[in-house]
Amino acid sequence: MRRRDFLTGVVATTAAASTAFALAGRSAHALPAAPAAPSGLAGLTSMTTGAKPISVEERRARIAKLQKLMVEQKIGALILESGSSLDYFTGIQWHRSERTTAAVIPARGDIVVVTPAFEEPSIRETLAVGDDVRPWNEHENPFALLVGTLRDRGVTSGAIAFESTTRLFIVDGVRDASAGAYHVVSGDALVKAVRLIKTPAELALMQTANDVTLAALRYVHGNVRAGMRPSEIADMMNAATVALGGAPEFALVLINEASAYPHGSHQPQTLHEGSVILMDVGCAVHGYQSDISRTWVMGQPTAKQRKVWDTVKRGQEIALATAKLGTPVGAIDDAVRAYYEKEGWGPGYKLPGLPHRTGHGIGLDGHESPYLVHGDATPLAAGMCFSDEPGIYIPGEFGIRLEDCWHMTDTGPKLFTALAKSIDDPI
Repeated sequence: MRRRDFLTGVVATTAAASTAFALAGRSAHALPAAPAAPSGLAGLTSMTTGAKPISVEERRARIAKLQKLMVEQKIGALILESGSSLDYFTGIQWHRSERTTAAVIPARGDIVVVTPAFEEPSIRETLAVGDDVRPWNEHENPFALLVGTLRDRGVTSGAIAFESTTRLFIVDGVRDASAGAYHVVSGDALVKAVRLIKTPAELALMQTANDVTLAALRYVHGNVRAGMRPSEIADMMNAATVALGGAPEFALVLINEASAYPHGSHQPQTLHEGSVILMDVGCAVHGYQSDISRTWVMGQPTAKQRKVWDTVKRGQEIALATAKLGTPVGAIDDAVRAYYEKEGWGPGYKLPGLPHRTGHGIGLDGHESPYLVHGDATPLAAGMCFSDEPGIYIPGEFGIRLEDCWHMTDTGPKLFTALAKSIDDPI
């Protein structure tokens, strides 16, 4: 489970981790420069030195597949603004702002990137495919430039596509600048058809990211102490991740009663004997994500805590056992929820029980479609990647979440990280 809207005091980023993130508007998709290990972390060394970024050839293959689909569907072009899909196809790592940076991928011909003139040198630093960058100055209309680019590529009318995450002012700007010459359609299905199945290169980066996160979790598990606050534990997690060569993405730390709420609580919490510790953490390696959750107890677990922990792990196992080629991914959620209901939780999404989906797709984004949620009919196929995180939450008491990521193969699901063994051996 991954999110950006953490509650106060439950997530922190170290100064070292911050340097690995976007500077001058850049995203956090690149590996951090090998920083000196923070004090106390000298025993941790980088696990990412051999990680290989996505090649130019692979990006070209992605574009070729996308263009073939556009030709088949009579869509003239796909326009991508800054975000993960722009990175996926072009390598450009850039933030969203009021100044439009976007790529035009025509059904036929080379891509074109439109960006503010003063940002062009920075855009070119990560541009991996093509070299046609068309700058616009502050007093100029970027949407007129986008329309001119479409016309240069022979797209003078008909359907053009945007992802649904594209901000409305960009879509409207292109409509207005073209005087309504184009019919706007959703590009989500086009992008999904290319991004859904991960290649060996993508899987390798995700494996490394998961290895880093698990190693950092193991370090934290061995070093938490009574009296610590969630922010201190998150700092330790992020520092360990940087020392191990990853770029921290998030570190959610929920302790005591706050663990009963999937995204935490504003109420201050401190570690003490008997505390439940729920950590949901992840990092990026060349942009590809990990997402792992572990829950344990400081000291001796109660019989109820042990029972709930074992039930959650059994839910993880049922999810994997249900994952078969061609199975609708929503059936995985259904199977886990049916088991939980037999154990007295729920029913359905009600509390106490499992109020969120069993898992989500993952890759260059921490959350990608399809989702392991009731009603998602997407047939499971080799190369799809997901989290497996069927937690149980008891408001006013505690929550347990265990999460590991996996990818589908021709012979069944394959975990990036082994499931936790027990509440006594939780990493």
